[in-house]
Amino acid sequence: MTTTLYQRLGGADGIARLVDDIIATHLANPLVKTRFEKITDMAHIKKLSREFLTTGSGGPQTYTGQGMLAAHKGMNISEQEFLVVVDDIFVALNKNGIDEDSKKDVLAILYSLKDQIIRV
Repeated sequence: MTTTLYQRLGGADGIARLVDDIIATHLANPLVKTRFEKITDMAHIKKLSREFLTTGSGGPQTYTGQGMLAAHKGMNISEQEFLVVVDDIFVALNKNGIDEDSKKDVLAILYSLKDQIIRV
């Protein structure tokens, strides 16, 4: 039986840790931190991020947020910022001991969304 990406990321607890680490890494990264410092309801962003990762990785939770295009429309995110955010996500994946195949799966998901995030 094949395990889902959700299971390989550690289920609900693992994804919660990942989201906390991803946000902390973004806030410490001088190339993108100003975008994240402007967020007034970080708890809500973390909740949506947990839902998004759970749903996208085959978990049981439903994502209740906007689609990626609507969520990023008007932000004019550059290619460099997108890559920096992806790098930050990999910092968190490494910190949490996520295996290489799972990291490749996460990368595939991220890149499948880039046209809905960059310069929209």
